[in-house]
Amino acid sequence: MATIDRHASTLALAHALSAAERRLAVIPLSRTKLPALRSPHHDDPGTAGPCHGACGRLGHGVYDASTDPRRVRELFAAAPWATGYGIACGLPPHHLIGVDLDTKSGADASAALRELALRHLFTIPETVVVTTPSGGRHIWLAGPPDTVVPNSAGRLAPGIDIRGAGGYLVGPGSRTEHGVYGTVPGTAQLPPAPCPPALLRLLTPPPRARHAAPPQAAPEPAQQGHGLVQFVLAAHEGQRNTRLFWAACRAYENGIGETLAPHLTDAALRVGLTHREARSTIASAARLTGHA
Repeated sequence: MATIDRHASTLALAHALSAAERRLAVIPLSRTKLPALRSPHHDDPGTAGPCHGACGRLGHGVYDASTDPRRVRELFAAAPWATGYGIACGLPPHHLIGVDLDTKSGADASAALRELALRHLFTIPETVVVTTPSGGRHIWLAGPPDTVVPNSAGRLAPGIDIRGAGGYLVGPGSRTEHGVYGTVPGTAQLPPAPCPPALLRLLTPPPRARHAAPPQAAPEPAQQGHGLVQFVLAAHEGQRNTRLFWAACRAYENGIGETLAPHLTDAALRVGLTHREARSTIASAARLTGHA
């Protein structure tokens, strides 16, 4: 039987109720960060298909999650050994998306996220940032109601896991086997900020094509890169390097980097960059995309 730490359990319930007041649906977690309540169907081999709580019993993980304080108290009363709480992602009204920057994999997830932001022209807004006992961070973002963001591990970049529909985040104040989850100072009371559209596009799988398009001749490199050159030419002061870097990355990823580099350089000179700045930025794009 699980050991009961009354103090930790009381604190976990208090934190969970506070989160529920902010309209974040919660469930009790054990010290292992797993749902504290065992599935009622664990010993029912004859159960047909997964049950998401239709049976009326507790123990369905995120499908038990609630913002109703009476329901939250009921969940924690059924799991007095719980020392933490999970916040279900993808549910209204916030449609929470969690960007989990892991440190255990050995990858520099924070640097990888910065590179993604630079390459795809987005910035992470001010929002709730939760600290983990291992030194990682969870960034909370709000998704649109009509978009389902799936869970993923390392798909976006090494060390970056995504918590979306059907997943949950360990809430701040939770106590686990490895320590306590907290928040970065100044972020605890912020609402989850809207997910930047460019990042949202990276998080959602592309729609499946219904019919295969007939094969077409590949465009000439200059024609294919015309839009990238125009993108650089439209740059204003303060965004010239960023636009050039982004365009160069796309060019190298599409196999036309070497061909388009002179045209991108010319565009950069026309919007005010020096020849040295343009060459340095394009070289950085080549290195980042593995074409240096």
